[in-house]
Amino acid sequence: MAFSLRKSSNSGSVGLDIDGRYLAAAQVVDGRVTRAASQNLPEGLMRDGEVVDAQALGQHLKSFAAATNLPRNVRLGVVNQQIVVRVVELPRIEDDNQRDAAVRFQASEAIAMPLDEAVLDHQVAGFTTAHDGTPRMQVVLVAARRKMIDSLLEAVKAAGLKVDGIDLDAFALVRALAPSSAGSDPDEPQQEARVFCHLAGVTNLAIAVGSTCYFTRPLSAVWDDEDAGSQLADEIRLSIDYYMTQPQAKPVGEVVLSGPGSAEPTLPENLETHLGIPVRVPAPLGRIDASSLGPNEDPNRYTVAAGLSLGAAA
Repeated sequence: MAFSLRKSSNSGSVGLDIDGRYLAAAQVVDGRVTRAASQNLPEGLMRDGEVVDAQALGQHLKSFAAATNLPRNVRLGVVNQQIVVRVVELPRIEDDNQRDAAVRFQASEAIAMPLDEAVLDHQVAGFTTAHDGTPRMQVVLVAARRKMIDSLLEAVKAAGLKVDGIDLDAFALVRALAPSSAGSDPDEPQQEARVFCHLAGVTNLAIAVGSTCYFTRPLSAVWDDEDAGSQLADEIRLSIDYYMTQPQAKPVGEVVLSGPGSAEPTLPENLETHLGIPVRVPAPLGRIDASSLGPNEDPNRYTVAAGLSLGAAA
C-alpha cells in the first residue's frame, strides 16, 4: 500500500480514525455524513499513535466493522513521532519525473531517516519568485517509517478490511475544518496561518495557510491533565516558533480546537490567555452536515474520520 498525499478519486469512502482511545468511522457524501460509528478502544493496543499489538487491534477492528456493518474499503489516517513533514523550496520544475527526482534528492538531506526505510511522498504547495526573478516552488515533503505503516496495515488486514489510502491525520483535520473562504494560494498577501489542535487520544497539531498544511507534529501535552492549558500553550508556542523558520511562513492569526478535549469548558479561554492569540472552537465537523449523527453520538470524535473520507489532499 502506497502512502499518498495526492488527490484521490475516493471521495465518499469511509474514513477510519484509529485513535489511541477509540475507533471512529465516517462516510461523507456531497458534504453530508451518511454513515458514522464509534467505539472505545482498550488500553495497550496503541501507544502515542503507533500500533502495539497488531493482532489484538485487528480483532477489535473486525468486531467493530461487523457490529456497525462498515463497508470493507476504508481510508486510514496516521499521527505519531514516526512521521516527518518538511517544507522545501526548489526551482520550479514542470516535468513530473524530474520533479520527483529532485524532491527525492532533497529529501535525503531534509529527512532524518534512511529513505529505504521510509514511505515518501510530496505535494507542491505553491509557487514563488526569487529575488533574482527565478521561478521557485514550495513543496510539502512527508516521510513515514515503513515499519510503522506496515504494523497499521497488518492490523487492518487482520480485520478483513481493505485500505484504499493512507493519509496524515493533520491533513484530514485541515480538510474538514479550514474555513470555506480560506483559499489554497499561500501567496495571497492577506493570508494568515492557522493552528489546528486536535485533542483526542493523541494531541495533534497542524499549521495551515488556507487549506494547505505546512507543519504538523503530535504534542506530548495531554488535554485532560492538570494544568493542561499551560502545558498545551507551551507546546503550541514552540510549534509556531519552528513553523516561522520555514520559507514564506505566514503569521499565525488564530488557534482552532477540535476533538473530544475541545468540549472542556475552560480550556479555550485558558489557552487564549496563555498564548495571546484568539482561540476558536468551530462546529466539530466544520462545514460538513452532521445532522445524521444520533443524539448519543459525540460529533467531536468524527472530525478526523470525516476529513479522511473527503479523500482529497489538503
